[in-house]
Order: sequence, then C-alpha cells, then structure tokens
Amino acid sequence: MDIVDNYGWWLLALVLIGAEMIAPGYFLLWIGIAAGCMGVITSIFPALPALAQAVAFGLLSIAACAAYWKFVRPFAEQRDDQPLLNKRGAQLVGQRFVLSEAIVNGRGKVRVGDGAWLASGPDLPAGSEVEVVAVDGTTLSVRVVSAGA
Repeated sequence: MDIVDNYGWWLLALVLIGAEMIAPGYFLLWIGIAAGCMGVITSIFPALPALAQAVAFGLLSIAACAAYWKFVRPFAEQRDDQPLLNKRGAQLVGQRFVLSEAIVNGRGKVRVGDGAWLASGPDLPAGSEVEVVAVDGTTLSVRVVSAGA
C-alpha cells in the first residue's frame, strides 16, 4: 500500500470540509470534495503511486473550484428580488435628509436614522435639506433641496 491510501484521502476530505464550516468561503469545500473523489479513486485503484495521486488531486481540485466558479457561484449570487440588499449606502440614493453639520469646503455630515454619514456637496449651512444623489464608499454625495437658516 502506498504512503497515501484511500483512508488518508477520506480524512483529508473531512478535515477540509470541517475547516470550511469553521471559516466559510466555499474554497475549502471544493478541495475537500476533490479529496473525497481521490478517496474513491484510490479505493478503485489501490496501487496508484503517490505522485500520480498528487497530480490527480491537484487536477481534481482545480476542476472542482472551476466548476464552483462557473456553475454554482452565479446561481448562488442571483438575487434579483432585492438588488440593494446589504448595500446600505445605495439604498439612500434619492432620499432626503437634513444636514447635522454644515458642509464646509465640500465636506459635512448628514443625520441618517440614529447615525451620521459624511456628506460631500456644495457648501451649505447646518439644517439644510439635501438629497442623496450618489454614494462613494461611506460618503454621500448630496445636492441642495432647500437651504437652512
């Protein structure tokens, strides 16, 4: 029997899939599936040399990750019913808010709910009503709706 027998591949598959559960990201899952396939292959061909096993495992890992990337990932990321889910800034575009701090030299703050967001736009006094026209990271680009006192 070779250094890496089918039980070693099954153990590696369990460890990789278990690690995927601890640190999810889908990457280790597919390599774990490739290790499981190697367990099946070494059960069918027990005399397969270690070098051939390593090469086959590498090719199966690449094929499994490519299959995930090409077929599974686009299906899993499809969310047409709520395209702005988890995009808080994008949800604010078109909404109106009141400046909590004046915009001076293009920078100020706007109150959104119980928090304050950075705002960029024309210089305006605090209390002015503004509308969000775009989002750049955590900064809201605003335009004036009505200037405050």
